[in-house]
Amino acid sequence: MAPDKAVVPLHVPGLTWLPSGQSALSGDLLELDDRLDGVFRSWAGQRGAAAYRVPTFIAASDLARLDYFYSFPHLITFPVTLEASEANLARFAEQAPAAGEVRLTETAPVRDVLTPAACYHFYSLLRGRALPGPIYLTTRATCFRREAFYVPLERQWAFSMREIVCLGTADEVKAFLEAEQARVAGFAARIGLPLEFQNATDPFFNPSRNPKYLMQKLEPVKTEMVFQGRLAIGSLNFHRNYFGEAFEIRRAGAEAFSGCVAFGIERWVGAVVRQFGPKAGDWPSLAQ
Repeated sequence: MAPDKAVVPLHVPGLTWLPSGQSALSGDLLELDDRLDGVFRSWAGQRGAAAYRVPTFIAASDLARLDYFYSFPHLITFPVTLEASEANLARFAEQAPAAGEVRLTETAPVRDVLTPAACYHFYSLLRGRALPGPIYLTTRATCFRREAFYVPLERQWAFSMREIVCLGTADEVKAFLEAEQARVAGFAARIGLPLEFQNATDPFFNPSRNPKYLMQKLEPVKTEMVFQGRLAIGSLNFHRNYFGEAFEIRRAGAEAFSGCVAFGIERWVGAVVRQFGPKAGDWPSLAQ
């Protein structure tokens, strides 16, 4: 898949873009990032969501429980270190980087993965728990997904994700997602940001490899917040009991259901800039 040539990449004060698929924000643009995340954080607070700071890495064994390696090998980014023998380190040190590339010698065993989605950490943390009622959690994490191409504030190798997560019964999770969709829709309408809510296939399984994809097609599990008819800047996800089963989390005597609302912070920043222009004075008030 190639970039949409009709979409002009953003050039706005406060944005420094690195071709590796990363961005640095400063000035008004960083303030917009903070303000938007503050809105989403306040919604989590109104839910009584417990706030977490999650690690940068997630255990490879936890992602293996989710069939992630089988379904999405092309997206994974690994933290890699060198095998620590003196001979191996010496071979590596003797090499000169060529054209900005570092050639690795023998690597140590890889047991972790750079976080691909913020909410994955919660299911690992709750492993084996029986929940007395619905619970709500929130975090903002830097996530990593290796892709075929990158676009500033739209498609990045490293990006920020704010999530609000609910675990409970099916009815409890569905009620949470319905209420949060209405909240997002009301907020977008108030600030004048055009959003459409579109059903999509939740990216848990490679459709060509996993029969569970059919179940997702029969009952959509992901609703995307689509800006300009082309870019998902967030999503609402009904996981059914997939994570509850994988991590033995129970609610009301059965495997817990879960769902999350996810916001791509850079994408929200980019959407505001595209809709209202690069000058901070033209941006809408985000006051609650």
